[in-house]
Amino acid sequence: MDIVYEAVVVVHFLGLASLIGGFLVQMSAEQRGINNAMLHGALTQLVTGLILVGMSEGGLVDEDLNMTKISIKLVIAAVVLLIVLLGRRKPADAQQPYWVTAGALAIVNVVVAVFL
Repeated sequence: MDIVYEAVVVVHFLGLASLIGGFLVQMSAEQRGINNAMLHGALTQLVTGLILVGMSEGGLVDEDLNMTKISIKLVIAAVVLLIVLLGRRKPADAQQPYWVTAGALAIVNVVVAVFL
């Protein structure tokens, strides 16, 4: 089961790369907004994060979790996804506040993962 867990970790990191990469790509755009990479990255991050915690808590892998950190990351990931979804409903010229908030929170989530 460890190989499946590690594969899900890889997909989780790919979701992170998609989310932050989509954010960074928009920095050079004339109209900054939520793109498909950010949407798919946010969804991937949330779903794979839940799978990873479920596998660990279910005893399928031998991982000790810091539940405070996991809870903070879950809330941030859910808020990022909500912001991305709300931003995509706005016209392209009104998406910049959603774009910057989602990107900044995604980076905060990385900081929480590393330092907490």
